[in-house]
Amino acid sequence: MRSKDRLVVGVEKAAARNGFALDAGQQALLERMATLGADLDRSSLRRSSTRSLYIHGDAGRGKSWLADAFYAELPLAQKTRVHFHGFFDELHRSIHDHRIERDAVERAIDDITQNSRLLFFDELHVHDAGDARLLTRLLDHVFQRGLTVLATSNYAPDDLLPNPIWHHMFEPGIALIKTHMDVWNLAGPVDYRSINEEHDHGFAAGSWTMAPARSAAPEQQTLTVVKGRAFTVTSADDGELVATFDQLCSAATSTVEYLNWAQSFSRWAITDIPSFGTVDAEAQQRFINVIDVLVDADIPVRFSSTVDLSGFLADVSTRPDAFRMASRLQLLETTTRSSC
Repeated sequence: MRSKDRLVVGVEKAAARNGFALDAGQQALLERMATLGADLDRSSLRRSSTRSLYIHGDAGRGKSWLADAFYAELPLAQKTRVHFHGFFDELHRSIHDHRIERDAVERAIDDITQNSRLLFFDELHVHDAGDARLLTRLLDHVFQRGLTVLATSNYAPDDLLPNPIWHHMFEPGIALIKTHMDVWNLAGPVDYRSINEEHDHGFAAGSWTMAPARSAAPEQQTLTVVKGRAFTVTSADDGELVATFDQLCSAATSTVEYLNWAQSFSRWAITDIPSFGTVDAEAQQRFINVIDVLVDADIPVRFSSTVDLSGFLADVSTRPDAFRMASRLQLLETTTRSSC
């Protein structure tokens, strides 16, 4: 069997094991990714000139699942998968390690990609001018080295860094994407997360429970993590982190902490979640970020809120990436209880 056919069959079997069949748009994208994989296989004895691929589309259409399944099936040892939040955390740490060197950023990029021939960048999104500069340097560096890039995003290239004040800062990065990558829109009318009925593993095994607000503050303990900073949570025992919304999102936490805790705790509970529109923009963005991290790590979470999930989602603001959070929360089972 040809390498392309093996990849297609392998991903189709993975879908069947998960209880679904690919729709027409997903099947067409799989064929394109399998072509990319076959091209990498044929060019195994030289630095790859395989055409890179940028996949974008609305949340819940299967971009990340397909790309992850393809990556798992691809029989290539020299490959690297990075997620937006984890990538920038790792990149900043590596830049710090190389800070006295003239080419610190390039050395840091090499640390992450190592000898890879394929770089899979999941959930590429840009809202920060500093991240835009770093991502542009990353793209320029990897394309100059002849790496093939596979990227998924909710945004078409021209819609990255959408803030009109800063958009021009990522125009060089957008030009690199359009020059070196085929752009593929995975469209479709269905957000598959909204019709999910499987709740037996990972993030989808979590729940959203509507419960009255607590009459008293929960008992708290101090959890010390990440560069010696101390954070207050409700509990951190037996592999489970329990924290209120305020502890996770209203306090001065960052994605660095969420990534660290996702590695340390295999189960989470987030309690006392208020209506989304009643908290400030920084707390909203932190909640979006923590959902990103938890879904990527595929951690089951017990969410407890003063509003039901449909009410919470109806109140979701037009904040960047809130639509992705809304799609993901629909994976959860929903319940109601009368008392805490």
